[in-house]
Amino acid sequence: MGEVTASLQRPVTNEGRSRLVRHVDSFEIQPPTPPSHNGVPRSAWTRARRRVSRWHRPYIAILLLLDFGAAAFASWIAIQLFDQAASGFTGTNQDPTWFHTISYLLLPLGWVVILWSNRAYDRRYLGLGPDEFKRVIRAAVTVAASVSFLAFATKTALSRWTVGTALLGALLLILWCRFVARWALHYIRRRAGQAAHRMVLVGTLPECLEVYAAVTRSPAAGLMPVAIHITDGYAAARGMPTPVPVYAGRDVLALVREVGGDTIAVCGSASAEPGELRRLAWQLEGSGVDLVVAPQLTDIAGPRVHIRPIEGLPLLHVEEPTLSGPALLAKNLMDRVAAGLGLLLLIPLFLAIAVAIRISDPGPVFFRQPRVGHEGRTFRVWKFRTMYVDAEDRLASLVDRNETDGMLFKMKEDPRVFPVGRFLRATSLDELPQLINVLWGEMSLVGPRPLPADDGDFLGDVRRRLLVRPGMTGLWQVSGRSDLSWDESVRLDLYYVDNWSLAYDLSILWRTVGVVLARKGAY
Repeated sequence: MGEVTASLQRPVTNEGRSRLVRHVDSFEIQPPTPPSHNGVPRSAWTRARRRVSRWHRPYIAILLLLDFGAAAFASWIAIQLFDQAASGFTGTNQDPTWFHTISYLLLPLGWVVILWSNRAYDRRYLGLGPDEFKRVIRAAVTVAASVSFLAFATKTALSRWTVGTALLGALLLILWCRFVARWALHYIRRRAGQAAHRMVLVGTLPECLEVYAAVTRSPAAGLMPVAIHITDGYAAARGMPTPVPVYAGRDVLALVREVGGDTIAVCGSASAEPGELRRLAWQLEGSGVDLVVAPQLTDIAGPRVHIRPIEGLPLLHVEEPTLSGPALLAKNLMDRVAAGLGLLLLIPLFLAIAVAIRISDPGPVFFRQPRVGHEGRTFRVWKFRTMYVDAEDRLASLVDRNETDGMLFKMKEDPRVFPVGRFLRATSLDELPQLINVLWGEMSLVGPRPLPADDGDFLGDVRRRLLVRPGMTGLWQVSGRSDLSWDESVRLDLYYVDNWSLAYDLSILWRTVGVVLARKGAY
């Protein structure tokens, strides 16, 4: 364990960065270096330094090529599908070269320009969240409107089917290419630790550690804290374990350059000091270092947060969770329709599973257990039986071998599970009968998992899970399932309750397919 002091002047070595835990034992006061400037306006002709973070440049170049290629390929598909594709450009005085120039050059170029104008290449929206895809869809609407206006203005009789196929095909191909590019970016971030922002966290040590935990939960987000600069005094960090080096009494910009950072994250109360945040922003002008503010507002999704400036003071307005209204009606309708169709289509599979269970262990095919549902109402959940009939009697002898820290009993090698039941659990086929609960309105396709009714009274934060109907799958399931701790599972469930939307449900359903196929955390 190494010591980190405030008077440290040498660069941090790779060996030092690789140490996961450090203890801050002593600090020495060092006068801070004066800022580079104090807000005096720079010349309009002065060129600011290029941004230190440059991972986005090759990524954007790849997206430009992919978007152009996708639009050109969509035009080619439309031309091949319809014989009347060149209508409006054919005739005695028309040159087919002009038609192909528009189809394969000008239209794809228009896509790229409109995507750029809609900030679909803005580095702040790339690789994370739905904003990138929303901007692509918005650009597609603009392209369609522009093509329609130009055709009307020039009185060109275009083939509607050809134009529609070309535009819709381009949209789908661009979205697919960006999804693949994002997957590749996330893979690089997870495996190699590259293409990420190297952050220096500024604030009190507890606030910085909270932000560190939040941004490192998902390596795919591309945020890599490399140092902490504390503002609450040297003694506050004495002897405390920290995952990255801790500094105090240093010039922040000099520290960022020393540790090879490219982003400063001001955490919690450090952003509330009068004038300090503004002076820090002045100091960073022209340095190429990004500045972000991380308020003490965690696990709240972007759509619920709005910035409302009042007399130069940016106020964060947090909307209430949407637990009713048209979106909820659409969710209920989707649940009932999907459950009804699913039960009809899965009848042959249900019969095969029932025969396999009866052959493995004589007894009932289904297992029904009381669970706590919406607003605390109790219902009996449907599942395929995966354990021997005397499983409940044998539970008392296995309680001390529980491998989870929460309200559920879990064992990776539970002796009460028969072989066919182990396969059903690994593939999540044992959960399919819960479509009956969904059809009856006791459960939803997506939501927090229903917990047994006899395992507690759901006091404190856990009770908030009951504001929505429990689900067959949820954020907990697609984020690790049984491999997660109880506290992490509760945090994910509460995040879903506070930030759910119909689009979020569809995203979780899509991720569920991959998790089930990978058999991740299922036992």
